[in-house]
Amino acid sequence: MPPPPAPIDATESDACYLAMKTHDARFDGRFFTAVTSTGIYCRPVCRVKTPRRENCRFYRHAAQAEAAGFRPCLRCRPELAPRANDAAAWSTTDASRLLALQAARLMDQPEAGWPAGPADSRASVAPIAERLGVSDRHLRRIFEAQFGVSPLQYLQTRRLLAAKQLIADTALPMTEVALASGFASVRRFNAAFASHYGLNPSALRRAGPAPAAHGIRVRLAWRPPYDVAAMLGFFARRAIAGVEQVEGDRLARTVRIGHGAQARCGWLSARFDTAAGELELSVDDALAPVLPSVLARVRALFDLDADPAAIDAALHAAFPLGDGVRVPGAVDGFELAVRAVLGQQVTVAAARTLGARLVQAFGESVTTPVPGLDRLFPTPAALATASGDALGRLGIVRQRQAALQALARETLEGRLDLHPGADVARTCAALEALPGIGDWTAQYIAMRALRWPDAFPAGDVALQKALGVTGAKAAAQASEAWRPWRSYAVLRAWHAAAATPPPIAINSIATRARPAGAAA
Repeated sequence: MPPPPAPIDATESDACYLAMKTHDARFDGRFFTAVTSTGIYCRPVCRVKTPRRENCRFYRHAAQAEAAGFRPCLRCRPELAPRANDAAAWSTTDASRLLALQAARLMDQPEAGWPAGPADSRASVAPIAERLGVSDRHLRRIFEAQFGVSPLQYLQTRRLLAAKQLIADTALPMTEVALASGFASVRRFNAAFASHYGLNPSALRRAGPAPAAHGIRVRLAWRPPYDVAAMLGFFARRAIAGVEQVEGDRLARTVRIGHGAQARCGWLSARFDTAAGELELSVDDALAPVLPSVLARVRALFDLDADPAAIDAALHAAFPLGDGVRVPGAVDGFELAVRAVLGQQVTVAAARTLGARLVQAFGESVTTPVPGLDRLFPTPAALATASGDALGRLGIVRQRQAALQALARETLEGRLDLHPGADVARTCAALEALPGIGDWTAQYIAMRALRWPDAFPAGDVALQKALGVTGAKAAAQASEAWRPWRSYAVLRAWHAAAATPPPIAINSIATRARPAGAAA
C-alpha cells in the first residue's frame, strides 16, 4: 500500500483556498478541499462555513482525499462534481503516463472496464492491466506515479461514490446498489462503506432526503461557461424520430445499456438549469441497476467534464465567440459510428431521414412517458444479420451497407471498442481498415464516441471554409496551435460558420473516396 497521497503544494493551495472562499464553479472537480478539523472533503462550490486556512488540505482527485482518510461531504456531494479533466496530458509522448491515463479512463467508464470483484484484492485491476497489455504490478507502479494513489484506491473511490449516489437518489435495495456500483457482494460493500465513511449504507439513506418515488432524479454539475444553445441546437438538427427529442432546454431519448438478455432498456430526460450550472437528469426506473453507466454516458453526451479555462486559453484568440462551445458526445459508440456512416456525403437532414428509417426497420419498440419516444437504436446483432436488400430499400447505398455491416460484426465480436476508455490510435486504425470508412469518419468517431480532445478531420471541406484555408494540409498546419484541443476548435469553427449566413449545409463525413463537407 502506498503512503498517504501528498496534497497540492503550498503555493497552489493558496489559489485553491481563494477559489473555495468564492465558491468558484470554474474549479469544481479540479480539486477537493479536505478539512482536518472535521475529517470531511468538499467541492469548491460547497456552501458550508469556510474553514480556517490552516485546517485545509487540497487534493486533485477524490480518491486522494479518501486515501488520506477523509470522508465525502453529505451536503455538496463530491460524486456530482465534474470529473477532473486530464485531456491536456494526453498530448504527452510519455508512454507510461498515457497508459496510466488510459487505465483511469477505463475505471471512469463503468461499461468500459469496471471489473466486479473484491475491492481489497489485486485481482480487481488485473482485467484492466490485461486489457492494456501490461502486468498488474507495472500498472500499479505507473498509476501511483501519475495519480498518487493505487489503481485499487482509485477504483474503490469510484465504486463508493457511485454507491453513495445510488443510495441518495434511488430507492434501490442495498443488494442492487452493491452490484450496480461494482462490488461482488453486499458483505464487501458494507465493509468498504463502513471502513471509509464511518457509517453503514442504510444510515446514509436515512440521513439524506427521501429518493423519488417514481423514476430517478439526479443533478450533474458542469464548469462554466457552457453554451447550452449550441449543444441543444446540434442535437436538435440531428434528432432521429422515435429515439430522441429536443424541446426547449430539454433533451429526451431512449437508452440501451449492455447486450443480449442482460441489456437494460429505458429512457432519460435531461434539462439544463443554467442558473444553477447543473443538468437535471431524470432516468427510467428500469435503468437504476446500471445508473453509474447511465451517468457516465450522460456526462460524455453533454461534455460535462470539459475544462473551459484550459480550452479557452488555447482557442479564444482564434475563436473569440466560441467560449463555452462543447464537443457533443454519444450515449453509445456503436450508434454514433452508424450515424456517422449514414451521414457520409449527404446533408444533415438526409442523414436524419436515413437514421429514422433504419430505426423503424431494425430498432426495437420501448415504452416511455414521452409521446413519440418509442424506439431503441438497432443493436449490432440486428445490423450484422440485415440483408443488403433490406438495407437497400431504406435508401442506403451498397458502400454504406458494407461499412454498416462491418462495423456491426466487429463490434458484436468484441474486436472494436467504441467508448472513452478505448485506445484511440488503435481504434482509428481498426476503423479505417473497414470498407467505406476513411480518415474523416474515424476522426469524427474519435471526437465524439472516444472523447478524444485532439481529433481533427483535416479533409473536411466545411472546416476548411470556416478556417479560410484550402486543402487538408493547410487545415492541419493551421490546427497545430490548438493542440491538444483541436476537437473543440472543430466545433467552434462549425458553430461560427453555421451562425454566419448563408449556413453551410453540406455533411462533413469523408469516405476513402473523397472528403465532403459539415458535421453528421
